[in-house]
Amino acid sequence: MNTVISLLVESTIDTLIMTFCSSFFALIFGLPLGIFLFVTNKGGILEMPRVNQILGMVVNIMRSFPFIILIVLLLPLSRLLIGTSIGVGAAIISLSIAATPFVARLFEGALLEIDKGLIEASLAMGASYLEIIKMIVVETLPSLLQAFVNAVISIIGYSAMAGAVGAGGLGDLAIRIGFQSSQPDILFYTVVIIIIMVQGIQMIGDFVCKRLRKYK
Repeated sequence: MNTVISLLVESTIDTLIMTFCSSFFALIFGLPLGIFLFVTNKGGILEMPRVNQILGMVVNIMRSFPFIILIVLLLPLSRLLIGTSIGVGAAIISLSIAATPFVARLFEGALLEIDKGLIEASLAMGASYLEIIKMIVVETLPSLLQAFVNAVISIIGYSAMAGAVGAGGLGDLAIRIGFQSSQPDILFYTVVIIIIMVQGIQMIGDFVCKRLRKYK
């Protein structure tokens, strides 16, 4: 029993590390990308239809790859960057790259909720593009946070799939020991832990979003 608990604790920690590190990098790269897609769209403050179309196509192509295929394609990159294609570190690279275009589109959708009148008023008062972008981000912050929470939950699912190619974490434990070694109790425990993680993140996200909307 102690061995099972030890395996579950270790795998849970690995999954949390993969999830939060990947979410951090997806946020760092996905938010600027989402903002750029928003401001260069038709009617945006930096309207560039051709650039937006090309970049949007690249983002859509990246999003269209099933994650299990994308992580296999990215194995050489992980090996190049950190010297190995297995383990938590390699999974973080693949998860970050896979999640960034997904997060960017979610953020773009959240930014589209901004009242166009606020943008027009800011332009009329002579605000710079950077000031307008800051205003847009502040005004749509609850929606941006909700989008990010949804992305983090998706990344948890991605991390479980990454276990199929030796990434470690709860997905690896469920597949290698729970399923392949015919230990349904471990498979059950991993599913329960993932459900608890998802519910916890969703509850925290909903709480913070409500507070932001209340004091907006």
